[in-house]
Amino acid sequence: MSTTGGSGTASSTARAADPGAAATLGDVASTNGAPSTNGAASAERTATGRKAVDAWLSEHAEDLIGWRRHIHANPELSRTEFATTEFVETWLVKAGLEPRKLPTGTGLICDIGPDGPRIGLRADMDALPLQEYTGLPFASAVPGVSHACGHDAHTAILLGTAMALAEVPELPVGVRLVFQHAEEVMPGGAIDMVAAGAMEDVSRMFALHCDPRLEVGRVGVRVGAITSAADTVELVLDSPGGHTSRPHLTSDLVYAIGTVITGLPGILSRRIDPRTSTVMVWGAVSAGKAPNAIPQTGMLTGTVRTGDHATWSLLEPMVREIVDGLLAPTGVRYQLNYKRGVPPVVNDEHATRMFEDAIRVLGPEALADTPQSGGGEDFSWYLEEVPGAMARLGVWPGQGPQLDLHQPTFDIDERALSVGVRALTNLVLQAH
Repeated sequence: MSTTGGSGTASSTARAADPGAAATLGDVASTNGAPSTNGAASAERTATGRKAVDAWLSEHAEDLIGWRRHIHANPELSRTEFATTEFVETWLVKAGLEPRKLPTGTGLICDIGPDGPRIGLRADMDALPLQEYTGLPFASAVPGVSHACGHDAHTAILLGTAMALAEVPELPVGVRLVFQHAEEVMPGGAIDMVAAGAMEDVSRMFALHCDPRLEVGRVGVRVGAITSAADTVELVLDSPGGHTSRPHLTSDLVYAIGTVITGLPGILSRRIDPRTSTVMVWGAVSAGKAPNAIPQTGMLTGTVRTGDHATWSLLEPMVREIVDGLLAPTGVRYQLNYKRGVPPVVNDEHATRMFEDAIRVLGPEALADTPQSGGGEDFSWYLEEVPGAMARLGVWPGQGPQLDLHQPTFDIDERALSVGVRALTNLVLQAH
């Protein structure tokens, strides 16, 4: 797909999708149907804010695309996002803001607007250890590293949101911008952010994530789990080994591995409610070299995922119980390393409705439903602290292949950048 169109296309598309200022829910409060004084003032403030955002996007849509392309061409792996952090910090300072870097030098926090309870907006900044094959003129200049998950877009959108909100004369609520490092690894950067105080005074938390299955101009939301918990299982086995002609004189390690490969996923599927979208899949197995020798060591690794928060807390003890029961008759010794990953992202109903109201302003077809993903997202750690919601930003141009995230050819329709800025700024401007 082509993403090299001029900035005029990006800004004009977003402007066409925005019908202008509209009264938010709750602006009309009097019993006789007449707008209240507070409601009228709120509507006027919202309209003024949208005009300021419109003006900023009209003047800076090209900058928005340029930021994304700069970050895309200079990707940095998790916990090494020093240049990206500095890039964002430089632009925030130019806007008269006061960003605060984490002590590690990667990731930063920036507040805008009045003191008091704040809305938090998060973007992740890290890239993947994946070679890019897009052939774009701004393709990754770093061998083996690329923004194949859209974090370059997330960062540019939140930076644009910050710059646009800095031009709004009066914000209805304070905003905390969280430019997060290390989303693609576990433990992720969200845990660092929470520990550094990113959630202090934050009442609700929001984020956007690129979705190549949604057409540009559309944003998908859902109440409840939108991603899944993702844990890792590593099973290391050992036995005395022996000759394949005499398995009764030893512990047959390969047979034991096969028992666990089929037994663990199967028994889990009978112990857990299927409506929780729980799935266990092995990703790697290794044991032995010779066809006539029972090996002494072997390893299995895989993932366990669930969309249900309560089920997530049950998985580790259940996996340990099942593995022990499967291997006990084989005589094979084992060590089970169970690594808990991230909880599912569970969208709060009120926060989701706030997102829906912000998205509807983009146009009559902008709001979309979205299914729950089996993937994990460390945005969930913020929602362990406060209610919030994540939405999916359409980045597919409407024709051509819908390339998946984490593919070396993944790219976005850059018109989505302005859509993302509008969605996030509307969220703030319509807040009560």
